[in-house]
Amino acid sequence: MKYQYIVHLTPRILDPLNPFAMFIDRIKIFVQAGDGGNGCVSFRREKYVPRGGPNGGNGGKGGDIIIMASSDLWTLIDQKYHQHYIAKRGGHGEGKDKYGRGGEDVIVKVPVGTMVFNFETKELIADLIREGEKVVVARGGRGGLGNAAFATPVNRAPKNAQPGEKGVSRWLLLELKLLADVGVIGLPNAGKSTLLSSVTAARPKIADYPFTTLSPNLGVVSYGRYKSFVMADIPGLIEGAHEGKGLGFQFLRHVERTSILLHLVDMSDGATVAPVDAFETVNKELSLYSPDLAGKSQVVAGTKADALTEDDKLQEFSGYCRKKRIKFFSISAVTGAGVQEVIKYLGKEVEKKRQEQT
Repeated sequence: MKYQYIVHLTPRILDPLNPFAMFIDRIKIFVQAGDGGNGCVSFRREKYVPRGGPNGGNGGKGGDIIIMASSDLWTLIDQKYHQHYIAKRGGHGEGKDKYGRGGEDVIVKVPVGTMVFNFETKELIADLIREGEKVVVARGGRGGLGNAAFATPVNRAPKNAQPGEKGVSRWLLLELKLLADVGVIGLPNAGKSTLLSSVTAARPKIADYPFTTLSPNLGVVSYGRYKSFVMADIPGLIEGAHEGKGLGFQFLRHVERTSILLHLVDMSDGATVAPVDAFETVNKELSLYSPDLAGKSQVVAGTKADALTEDDKLQEFSGYCRKKRIKFFSISAVTGAGVQEVIKYLGKEVEKKRQEQT
């Protein structure tokens, strides 16, 4: 059965001279809600009404700052170039019991999967994982009461009114974690981008040298009638990645939400690292970065089988995976050998995970 290429979520490139400008997944922003409007001191003044009572209106509420998840966005690039969000204050109260107009809310759109933290305390405010999900991160100040609100049987002509409250202001940290069912991991040059391009409509950059992929790539894989899952190609990990070495460390957070990890290991004659060593190196970095991440279900695929001449190498590594009780496939993304089998298996596993979650 031939795979149906569905869609590829591509980033917008604003700065072609900077390869990292295409994918921004962590940014600091400042939000300031609007102040409330002041209450009004006013008295009714009409002909033949010599002692009109107080009629000062209340001030309007200041605008809120709201962060909303949108599937139209792919990175936090917009927040990189617009880091300050300030809502308008509420209108002041007026005479004749006129209330001030409320300040307009400011809605900040971010990609689905964005986590919002208080920058100072590092407290998680919200995890926006659904389209249209919102959170108020800074509330506008309440409007002050006009003098009409202070009238009592004892004090029928109050001359005092309240000022509006200050709106909340603070620094926030936005951190994006991609929402994907399958995260593709492995050492640099293991064939991750090649596999993604062969089973989806994604077109990541592919070349025969490490760190070709400078940012995560997403693709939708169709494995049956009306069945699909999202696959994310994560830039290659190297030894010491958990300490910030290489590029993989910057994107490890993007596999934390995945249901399954597809671990690609280069099996070709030209591989510079032995399959077992490659497998253990990547898993060591996962466990050092996050024990929960290391505990995720893994499927191992030995890639570049078309460039392998020694069957002993393949048999040895497949036996190693059996001892680990890890499903192993031998594939070649170039010729298509074994690719259909691994995609079908991943599809079934993703379905199981989805049923468990629901």
